[in-house]
Amino acid sequence: MGQLSLKQITKTFGTFEVVKDVSLDVHEGEFMVFVGPSGCGKSTLLRMIAGLEHTTDGDIVIDGKRVNDLAPVDRGIAMVFQSYALYPHMSVFENIAFPLRVEGAPAAEIKSKVEAAAQILHLENRLDQRPGNLSGGQRQRVAIGRAIVREPEIFLFDEPLSNLDAALRADMRIELTRLHKQLGATMIYVTHDQIEAMTMANRIVVLNAGDIAQVGAPLELYHKPQNTFVAGFIGNPRMNFLPVTCTEVTGTGVTVDFNGQRLHVEVEAPASLRSHLPGAPLTLGVRPEHITLGGGNASMTVTPSVMEYLGQNTIGYAPLPGGEETFCFVLPGTQKVPADTPIDVTFSTADCHLFDSDGRALPRRANTEDLGAPALQIERTTG
Repeated sequence: MGQLSLKQITKTFGTFEVVKDVSLDVHEGEFMVFVGPSGCGKSTLLRMIAGLEHTTDGDIVIDGKRVNDLAPVDRGIAMVFQSYALYPHMSVFENIAFPLRVEGAPAAEIKSKVEAAAQILHLENRLDQRPGNLSGGQRQRVAIGRAIVREPEIFLFDEPLSNLDAALRADMRIELTRLHKQLGATMIYVTHDQIEAMTMANRIVVLNAGDIAQVGAPLELYHKPQNTFVAGFIGNPRMNFLPVTCTEVTGTGVTVDFNGQRLHVEVEAPASLRSHLPGAPLTLGVRPEHITLGGGNASMTVTPSVMEYLGQNTIGYAPLPGGEETFCFVLPGTQKVPADTPIDVTFSTADCHLFDSDGRALPRRANTEDLGAPALQIERTTG
């Protein structure tokens, strides 16, 4: 079946609370991704589901059964780690077969399951080789094969692609997506890489300091972030945040003052805030890919200090007054903008977001175009 429910899960190390009262339902056959910065608790949460970490409080329920006290092998899960964790002295066949041999499965069953997994993962011609003769991507497929033969209800992946180079990561993202469609299994995947999350997930769980910041489909998080953390984390490059002041609240949205310009943003102001918003400081969010060199109804002058020419895109970075934030814009690669030269950039308020002083989003009005807009413009890799 592969249904998972987390009910008020908490994890503490001494007095430090790593995971804070997390509740979540993962549906059968879903590909769910836990994403967030280092130290947000995503791997700890995955390890608790696997049974590799004790749960301080709360219940973990798999297919209607509380599994807190069950050993990992009895939970109906299989986990693929960041490190391949392969036995170097064993062949690919024996590495994949290892969990079945531990369970005492018959030789005929082992042969059948290993060969079936190898066919799914395109390892048929590698079964007699040892891990040292394989590429990084092939080794990771062997680790996945070892999970497949167990026929688990739920697959758990803990940053399985982080040791691969950029090209292999892109290839493995495609392979994992195809594998999910082929097996139809429930998969939970942990990563700090939002591009992996956006391209593979049915739903994404964005974690921040042990709390769930937002859960939703990839494009929902991109177009309708509920707070500045999600808005800044989802999208590459990150969203620009500009200080503005509310001047008026109407039935069609909120009007703000931005550098002397009156901008009307079509958002819903909750009734409890309407009387308090006029005169209040707000944050205007605009994504770098929505910046242009003309055509918008809002404008500002920036002096880019760094320009990156990537072929498909040209990316500029300019300091904002005060020096604490950097304004970023993405232009078509055909546009050449010199560094250290003032330019006028524009954007449309239809593409903007508004956040209150606590970082909570004022909900955007429904826009049918949101469903078809591109989620990410470019991929940037580090390390």
